[in-house]
Amino acid sequence: MPEGVETIGEIEMLDYLQRASKGDRSILIIDSRGPKWLQRGTIPGSVNIHYKQLSTKASPELAVADILVNRFDAERSEELWNFRFAKTLVLFCNGAWCGQSPTNIRTLLRLGYPPSKLKWYRGGMQSWEAAGLTTVVPDE
Repeated sequence: MPEGVETIGEIEMLDYLQRASKGDRSILIIDSRGPKWLQRGTIPGSVNIHYKQLSTKASPELAVADILVNRFDAERSEELWNFRFAKTLVLFCNGAWCGQSPTNIRTLLRLGYPPSKLKWYRGGMQSWEAAGLTTVVPDE
Protein backbone atom coordinates (compact mmCIF):
# COMPACT_ATOMS: atom_id res chain seq x y z
CA MET A 1 0.00 0.00 0.00
CA PRO A 2 1.30 3.49 -0.78
CA GLU A 3 2.96 5.43 2.03
CA GLY A 4 0.56 7.25 4.33
CA VAL A 5 -2.43 4.99 3.59
CA GLU A 6 -3.25 3.07 6.77
CA THR A 7 -4.04 -0.62 6.53
CA ILE A 8 -6.69 -1.61 9.07
CA GLY A 9 -8.16 -4.82 10.49
CA GLU A 10 -11.56 -5.87 11.79
CA ILE A 11 -11.36 -3.93 15.08
CA GLU A 12 -10.65 -0.64 13.30
CA MET A 13 -13.29 -1.42 10.67
CA LEU A 14 -15.88 -2.02 13.39
CA ASP A 15 -14.89 1.31 14.97
CA TYR A 16 -15.35 3.19 11.68
CA LEU A 17 -18.70 1.47 11.11
CA GLN A 18 -19.87 2.40 14.60
CA ARG A 19 -18.79 6.02 14.18
CA ALA A 20 -20.55 6.25 10.81
CA SER A 21 -23.73 4.64 12.19
CA LYS A 22 -23.79 7.22 14.99
CA GLY A 23 -23.89 10.05 12.45
CA ASP A 24 -20.20 10.82 11.84
CA ARG A 25 -20.51 12.17 8.31
CA SER A 26 -16.74 12.55 7.93
CA ILE A 27 -16.43 8.79 7.24
CA LEU A 28 -17.54 6.76 4.23
CA ILE A 29 -17.05 2.98 4.03
CA ILE A 30 -16.70 1.86 0.42
CA ASP A 31 -17.10 -1.59 -1.09
CA SER A 32 -15.05 -1.34 -4.30
CA ARG A 33 -16.34 -4.59 -5.82
CA GLY A 34 -18.54 -5.17 -8.85
CA PRO A 35 -22.25 -6.06 -8.83
CA LYS A 36 -21.82 -9.85 -9.04
CA TRP A 37 -19.61 -9.88 -5.94
CA LEU A 38 -21.92 -7.44 -4.16
CA GLN A 39 -24.87 -9.81 -4.53
CA ARG A 40 -22.97 -12.36 -2.44
CA GLY A 41 -23.09 -9.92 0.48
CA THR A 42 -21.34 -6.83 1.77
CA ILE A 43 -20.51 -5.17 5.08
CA PRO A 44 -23.56 -3.43 6.59
CA GLY A 45 -23.22 0.35 6.43
CA SER A 46 -20.96 0.35 3.38
CA VAL A 47 -21.73 1.94 0.02
CA ASN A 48 -20.76 0.47 -3.30
CA ILE A 49 -18.50 2.51 -5.54
CA HIS A 50 -17.09 0.08 -8.10
CA TYR A 51 -13.43 0.72 -8.79
CA LYS A 52 -14.18 1.52 -12.45
CA GLN A 53 -16.47 4.40 -11.39
CA LEU A 54 -13.44 6.33 -10.12
CA SER A 55 -11.26 5.52 -13.12
CA THR A 56 -10.98 8.33 -15.64
CA LYS A 57 -10.08 5.60 -18.16
CA ALA A 58 -13.38 3.75 -17.60
CA SER A 59 -15.71 6.62 -16.58
CA PRO A 60 -16.21 10.16 -17.91
CA GLU A 61 -14.21 12.77 -16.02
CA LEU A 62 -17.43 14.57 -15.02
CA ALA A 63 -18.80 11.36 -13.46
CA VAL A 64 -15.61 10.96 -11.39
CA ALA A 65 -15.77 14.63 -10.37
CA ASP A 66 -19.41 14.17 -9.35
CA ILE A 67 -18.43 11.35 -6.96
CA LEU A 68 -15.57 13.40 -5.51
CA VAL A 69 -17.85 16.38 -4.85
CA ASN A 70 -21.18 14.79 -3.95
CA ARG A 71 -20.07 11.60 -2.21
CA PHE A 72 -16.64 12.48 -0.78
CA ASP A 73 -17.16 16.23 -0.04
CA ALA A 74 -14.14 17.36 -2.06
CA GLU A 75 -14.24 20.88 -3.49
CA ARG A 76 -13.11 21.96 -6.93
CA SER A 77 -12.16 25.32 -8.29
CA GLU A 78 -11.15 25.33 -11.94
CA GLU A 79 -8.74 22.39 -12.32
CA LEU A 80 -7.63 22.25 -8.68
CA TRP A 81 -9.08 19.94 -6.03
CA ASN A 82 -9.35 20.84 -2.34
CA PHE A 83 -9.66 17.83 -0.04
CA ARG A 84 -9.42 19.74 3.25
CA PHE A 85 -13.01 18.87 4.22
CA ALA A 86 -13.18 15.61 2.28
CA LYS A 87 -14.31 12.45 4.04
CA THR A 88 -12.09 9.73 5.40
CA LEU A 89 -12.64 6.80 3.07
CA VAL A 90 -12.42 3.22 4.32
CA LEU A 91 -12.10 0.96 1.29
CA PHE A 92 -12.37 -2.81 0.96
CA CYS A 93 -12.98 -5.51 -1.62
CA ASN A 94 -12.73 -9.31 -1.55
CA GLY A 95 -9.50 -9.69 0.41
CA ALA A 96 -5.75 -9.16 0.34
CA TRP A 97 -5.56 -10.95 -3.03
CA CYS A 98 -8.14 -8.63 -4.67
CA GLY A 99 -7.00 -5.51 -6.50
CA GLN A 100 -10.22 -3.50 -6.63
CA SER A 101 -9.88 -1.35 -3.48
CA PRO A 102 -6.11 -0.85 -4.03
CA THR A 103 -6.98 0.36 -7.55
CA ASN A 104 -9.47 2.86 -6.07
CA ILE A 105 -6.85 4.02 -3.56
CA ARG A 106 -4.15 4.52 -6.21
CA THR A 107 -6.63 6.44 -8.39
CA LEU A 108 -7.65 8.69 -5.50
CA LEU A 109 -4.01 9.38 -4.65
CA ARG A 110 -3.31 10.36 -8.28
CA LEU A 111 -6.22 12.81 -8.06
CA GLY A 112 -4.62 14.37 -4.96
CA TYR A 113 -6.68 12.73 -2.21
CA PRO A 114 -4.65 12.90 1.02
CA PRO A 115 -3.23 9.49 2.02
CA SER A 116 -4.12 10.24 5.66
CA LYS A 117 -7.81 10.22 4.64
CA LEU A 118 -7.61 6.80 2.99
CA LYS A 119 -7.88 3.54 4.96
CA TRP A 120 -7.58 0.06 3.48
CA TYR A 121 -9.34 -2.88 5.10
CA ARG A 122 -6.97 -5.43 3.59
CA GLY A 123 -8.84 -8.52 4.81
CA GLY A 124 -11.97 -7.45 2.97
CA MET A 125 -14.96 -9.75 2.66
CA GLN A 126 -12.81 -12.87 3.01
CA SER A 127 -11.64 -11.93 6.52
CA TRP A 128 -14.97 -10.35 7.46
CA GLU A 129 -16.89 -13.54 6.70
CA ALA A 130 -14.18 -15.78 8.20
CA ALA A 131 -14.59 -13.84 11.45
CA GLY A 132 -18.32 -14.60 11.36
CA LEU A 133 -19.31 -10.95 11.07
CA THR A 134 -22.66 -9.87 9.63
CA THR A 135 -23.15 -9.37 5.91
CA VAL A 136 -26.10 -8.01 3.97
CA VAL A 137 -27.20 -8.19 0.35
CA PRO A 138 -27.91 -4.65 -0.82
CA ASP A 139 -31.15 -3.68 -2.52
CA GLU A 140 -30.85 -3.40 -6.28
